[in-house]
Amino acid sequence: MKHKILIFFLLVIFQACTKDNSINGNSGDNNNSINIIANKQATGSSSNDLLSDKKFKSMVVESVYVEGFEPTAASINNFKSFLEARTNKPKGITIEKRAIPSPGKTVYSIEDISTIEDANRTYYNTDDQIAVWAFFTDGKSDKDIDNTMVLGTAYRNTSFVVFEETVQNSSNSPFEPNRSLLETTVITHEFGHILGLTNLGAPLQSAHEDTEHPKHCNDQNCLMYWAVESSAGIANLVNMSSAPQLDSQCIADLQANGGK
Repeated sequence: MKHKILIFFLLVIFQACTKDNSINGNSGDNNNSINIIANKQATGSSSNDLLSDKKFKSMVVESVYVEGFEPTAASINNFKSFLEARTNKPKGITIEKRAIPSPGKTVYSIEDISTIEDANRTYYNTDDQIAVWAFFTDGKSDKDIDNTMVLGTAYRNTSFVVFEETVQNSSNSPFEPNRSLLETTVITHEFGHILGLTNLGAPLQSAHEDTEHPKHCNDQNCLMYWAVESSAGIANLVNMSSAPQLDSQCIADLQANGGK
């Protein structure tokens, strides 16, 4: 009898864990059980899946913003162009935008951001489509120090956050960059980390990782230069008409791991 009770207890635990780690379908598709754990891995670990068409033939980006903090249409269009230029997805790339009410915080930790994602994310990987979560906040990062502010962070293999309130407060004035330019720069920089740059999942093809700022490129003109994701690099964008581009070394890393 004790063995039967133990087996039943273990079965209940297994079923509970299975339920916690899966959902039914994506955005209304209730025919497929989706394992959400695949979208909760380390940043850069899905580099090849995102870059190549070996497993996933299409990509969907779930772009969720707090009401009043929507990224500009130009930034989203630039982001899609970046994805199309660097990833092999023959069945296409879709960006789905929607708003959510404010979570009621002024400062966000990555733990806070992860909790918000877990409560609101609806798209996860399916058989041939890889899904990405992008969140635009109404508050600042808890990593801000004095006059150095964090503009964005890639924190999972298919998840990144843009601290949109900080971006808006740091753009569109005479001595600050255009908002769309700054948004585009932050979005594509953080997605560069998700793609495995630099030395974060896409193997280095040359020695260009910044030793003082690991996982960033040592080329000051490259999109993956460390200062791009913080307020330290804002001054460099003031006189630019478009966002920084990946340098040839970063592009070589992506191409060697299945990208364009």
